[in-house]
Amino acid sequence: MGENPHQINEFLDSVFRHGPVLVYLVIAAACFIENFFPPFPGDSFILAAGALVGLARLDFYLTYGIIIVSGMTSATMLYALGRVYGRDYFLRKNFKFFSAADIARVERHLDRWGPIALILSRFVVGVRLAVVLAAGVARYPLDRAILYMLISYMAFAGLLMYAAMTLVDNLDRVEHYFQTYHWIVWPLVLLAAAAFIVHRYRRMRKSK
Repeated sequence: MGENPHQINEFLDSVFRHGPVLVYLVIAAACFIENFFPPFPGDSFILAAGALVGLARLDFYLTYGIIIVSGMTSATMLYALGRVYGRDYFLRKNFKFFSAADIARVERHLDRWGPIALILSRFVVGVRLAVVLAAGVARYPLDRAILYMLISYMAFAGLLMYAAMTLVDNLDRVEHYFQTYHWIVWPLVLLAAAAFIVHRYRRMRKSK
């Protein structure tokens, strides 16, 4: 299926032959899996679901609720994994590229920028998983983490669904904007990751 919302829309349309309940289950599974396997096109499923809502084939409130609950469930599980196992693991291993000092640094950054980072996390592909896991590893307060992740997920999913519902007769146009967004953001994320690695490498060389 790839990341093409139109192809996923056709896939969901074929699932309709088995009843709308199965379609809701597929959407729920897609939004749940996407947080564990970032390459999975969860956002495209949200766009396709929005298009089907625009065609009155799915109920808006039920679809939106399923998307939020499924996505938040897996995101919270990731946070919990980082909080329960991640911190002790990284402190024990004390990796060069993510040492105990780095964990302390992440904690300081989250104390200052946590709300902004978590609220914007859904809007930046490639870093969603890292931000949620980092919040767990740094043991950012659970109630605030869930609140900010929920705001982020509701806003992002709502915007995607609204775009698909509004332009349901021209889904190719939505797909174009969606792909353009990925083409712009992914290179920036990769450049930022490369810059971070180079920076850490230079610091390690200087410390020696």
